[in-house]
Amino acid sequence: MNVAVVIAGGSGHRMGQDIPKQFINVYDKPVIIYTLEGFQKHPQIDAIELVCIDGWHDVAWAYAKQFGIDKLKWIVSGGSTGQESIRNGIFNLEDKCNEDDIVIIHDGIRPLVDETVLSDVIVKCKKYGNAVTSLPYNEQIFVNDDDISTIKYIPRETLRRVSTPQAYKFGKIDNGYHEAFEKEIGIYGSSYANTMMVELGERLYYAAGSDKNIKLTTKDDLEMFKAYLKTDKDSRGSFRLFRNRLLT
Repeated sequence: MNVAVVIAGGSGHRMGQDIPKQFINVYDKPVIIYTLEGFQKHPQIDAIELVCIDGWHDVAWAYAKQFGIDKLKWIVSGGSTGQESIRNGIFNLEDKCNEDDIVIIHDGIRPLVDETVLSDVIVKCKKYGNAVTSLPYNEQIFVNDDDISTIKYIPRETLRRVSTPQAYKFGKIDNGYHEAFEKEIGIYGSSYANTMMVELGERLYYAAGSDKNIKLTTKDDLEMFKAYLKTDKDSRGSFRLFRNRLLT
């Protein structure tokens, strides 16, 4: 069984909105629904679990019903940090998943998850036991010295950008979260499932990534998301027009 664990437990203050950013409407559809649709439509996803900010569970269920997200099986409460939210989602699956089942962890505010990326994450996880979405780093990276200057850089050839979706065999990620919270390893600051697993001694394996897989953190990100949607809509419209001309 392949289970998507979608993390939507944040409040999104940096977006400057009155509601959590995952519930902001874009072209009459909440951001979180765009995200869930990517998993709903993928043939290899068997079930979806949503880790949701308290007070919005009923809203999420209502939206799921409205937009036909029938793979959504569970909604659980988020924590005070991202790692606590992921932990809550993983622990909730302990009586639902077998050790060799695959869980795919994904940020709820990355609404442009690509089908081919998701497929590759699943394939690589089946082969290696885990897989993290990855892209080469194309910028120059310098080490901050005193906030105004630097004398050291990191060769970009040695770096990879890693984001979600990322997949793990359930037994491994479940044991990892138990160990991490018991020993307080890899659970603070900007830590995520992938960084935690590395701190616990695991080797991570790369899967395909996409530059379109943006995270909606600021208003500029939201505008970029709208632009992607408009471009996609215009492209589909042009294709239909071209096809109709060929058929007439």
